[in-house]
Amino acid sequence: MSPGRESGPEGVFAGLRQRLFSVAYRMLGTRADAEDVVQDAWLRWQAAEHDSLQSAEAWLVTVTTRLSIDRLRERKAEREQYTGWWLPEPLVELDERTPDTAAELASDVSLALMWTLERLNPDERAAFLLRQAFDQDYADIAGLLGKSEAACRQLVHRAQDKLRDARPRFAPAPDSHRALLAAFMQAAATADRDAMKALLAPDVAFVSDGGGKMPSFHRVLRGAARIAGVFWSLEHKYPGQVRYRMARVNGEPGLLRYVDGRLESAQSFLIENGRISAVFVVRNPDKLTGVAQQSLS
Repeated sequence: MSPGRESGPEGVFAGLRQRLFSVAYRMLGTRADAEDVVQDAWLRWQAAEHDSLQSAEAWLVTVTTRLSIDRLRERKAEREQYTGWWLPEPLVELDERTPDTAAELASDVSLALMWTLERLNPDERAAFLLRQAFDQDYADIAGLLGKSEAACRQLVHRAQDKLRDARPRFAPAPDSHRALLAAFMQAAATADRDAMKALLAPDVAFVSDGGGKMPSFHRVLRGAARIAGVFWSLEHKYPGQVRYRMARVNGEPGLLRYVDGRLESAQSFLIENGRISAVFVVRNPDKLTGVAQQSLS
């Protein structure tokens, strides 16, 4: 339910702002675009006839989703021309004891899932997220997208088919996830290739996003030996200058890597059956600006 009317239109919007950001971020994958959409929603909210609304929350979520779909369509050409793989801008919280509120429902904003959502067209993405992340019924989704309920069910079904192999069947417990990454961080920091290989699944995938501004691989690398070699080579290229830090990346345990005191990447890991099955590395400096402003202590 939305906040009470006694808080006034500004208070109602303030109470829902984080939810609206979450909707927009899931759709768009960048903080700046999500914040722009929320600001546009605020302008429309100011001009709305509030007394005639049955639910402020439903109205604002609808407006935010429609604005996000429009923005995603505008960004389609840019995404298609993007250099290398496109990964979302990471939401990073350095203090794991204080989860980033922007990453509520963390399992649904992981870099792994956000990356696979790029396979969906805007309508599929909206229908899937509204159904899976926000538990909207099909009648509401149909009204929001301007389609029949049957069409929306088909959109969600197609999205699920495309994402069927993208999500792990069993998510590890947070403590196990954190412990595995701590062991991998230690192995990477000491350039221990054998230790890294033991923590990686044999067919582990490695996806990196440099945006054409930092070196990155333009294909998905696979194999424990190859991925361990990638981490090993950086340690040998910059001896004594590489540091890792545990952080919460999109609501899950992840790593930040610093080279010569500067943030070089934010890294997220998919864990399956006690090993790392995928590594997602964001190196594009445009997507690390907000994180880089936080100190390395």
